[in-house]
Amino acid sequence: MSFTFASPSNVYYTEAEVKQVDVPGITSMMGIFANHVPCLSVLKPGVVTVTESDSVVKRFFVSSGSVTINDDSSVQVLAEEAHPLENFDAGAVRDGLAKAQSAMSSASTEQQKAEAQIAVECYEALSKAI
Repeated sequence: MSFTFASPSNVYYTEAEVKQVDVPGITSMMGIFANHVPCLSVLKPGVVTVTESDSVVKRFFVSSGSVTINDDSSVQVLAEEAHPLENFDAGAVRDGLAKAQSAMSSASTEQQKAEAQIAVECYEALSKAI
């Protein structure tokens, strides 16, 4: 199936032929193969796993975004933030989670609470992934 995957700062795949894509859908993980039912879904923080045509598997962390599955079996993943999983340092992720949790505890406005909650959710998902 044809696969495109991008974020505002990077394009990882452009109409590349892949075997399978697994994405963190808002309600559950979603495995996508050729001839999948067309749909549009929101992504939650988690790992996008791409199995390329030669069976090489690549994993990326996404903060959020959307996945579109078209009736011609093409798939597009558009992420707010996306980075190869191997680029993350476990210690830095733990530190980031602690800072986000501290920010959530000390937040005084609804906006600060919401921003801190988003950061906590992303760091928690990232720490589970690595």
